[in-house]
Amino acid sequence: MFDKLASVERRYEELNALLCSPETAGNQDLLKKYGKEQADLADTVAAYREYNSLKKTFDENSALVASGEDAELSAMAREENAVLSQKLSEVEARLKELLIPKDPNDVKSIIMEIRAGTGGDEAGLFAAELFAMYSRFALKKGFKVESLSVSQSQAGGVKEVIASVEGKGAFGIFKFESGVHRVQRVPKTETQGRIHTSTVTVAVLPEAEEKEVKINTADLRIDVFRSSGPGGQSVNTTDSAVRITHIPTGMVVSMQDEKSQLKNKAKAMKVLLSRLQDFQMQQDREKDSQARKSQIGSGDRSEKIRTYNFPQGRLTDHRINLSLYNLAEIMGGELDELTENMRHRSQEKLLTSAK
Repeated sequence: MFDKLASVERRYEELNALLCSPETAGNQDLLKKYGKEQADLADTVAAYREYNSLKKTFDENSALVASGEDAELSAMAREENAVLSQKLSEVEARLKELLIPKDPNDVKSIIMEIRAGTGGDEAGLFAAELFAMYSRFALKKGFKVESLSVSQSQAGGVKEVIASVEGKGAFGIFKFESGVHRVQRVPKTETQGRIHTSTVTVAVLPEAEEKEVKINTADLRIDVFRSSGPGGQSVNTTDSAVRITHIPTGMVVSMQDEKSQLKNKAKAMKVLLSRLQDFQMQQDREKDSQARKSQIGSGDRSEKIRTYNFPQGRLTDHRINLSLYNLAEIMGGELDELTENMRHRSQEKLLTSAK
């Protein structure tokens, strides 16, 4: 690890020299490129230099204690080293984290898709509850939540919810939520108290920009049609709903919640771009076996990742064998403990795979 850190520091100094050179000063593209690379290395270099400074003092104190020349100074050096030892461990842990390759998508906003799976009305009810849970958590984090499309089901649940969660770092926090969520509880309609099991599928996609995904307009088929369902008389009597089909992949996105055809089209394109970007990411991941092995949950939407057991008040994440017994608080949007555990375990796995 320390050989790699020394190499990072050398590159940081090289970039300092490059940024000060006349050639770079006269080239805005190079200036931007080198400036960004140096900024990306700055935290790692600062932590490495802090570690070296602490280690130098620690070694000097150790030499003083070993010499035994001055009992009073040796005692002071031992006391200082007890503090320095803790600090060195903390900085070393931070350095390990800084060396983990960063996912460029972590800073992005997200598109979240929640769909009822097996279990009939109960699945629809739980899908609505999951969306409410994520919405509360996102708002606590300072993110903006916007519902893009909602398909209602009977009994007050939903068949599908597509929403955007906007804010820097949303994907880094929510990316471990993709997969099958299983709920075990007694439905309100169950007269004999039997526990019912149902499932909901969650997909979390980093929000894509048009410049990141190349789409040939000739590959798109755009249909407009009359909206159905809730929305008012003006929605149901005009062709405001939009369906966009991406012909090469067969992906279809429909939007009808807005009264404006233009707004529905913009929302549909937003979702389509993110799905196409995710499709490309999945293909790239399949090619990179190491990246696939280093992930907690490969992003496979069919993977059962979590069980919500209401009779026991327990949530279990099967990927990291973690059980929490504060299910009511979690459903209220208190997801910090869960997401932090996921993040730390993911980093541990990435560190292990990098060795």
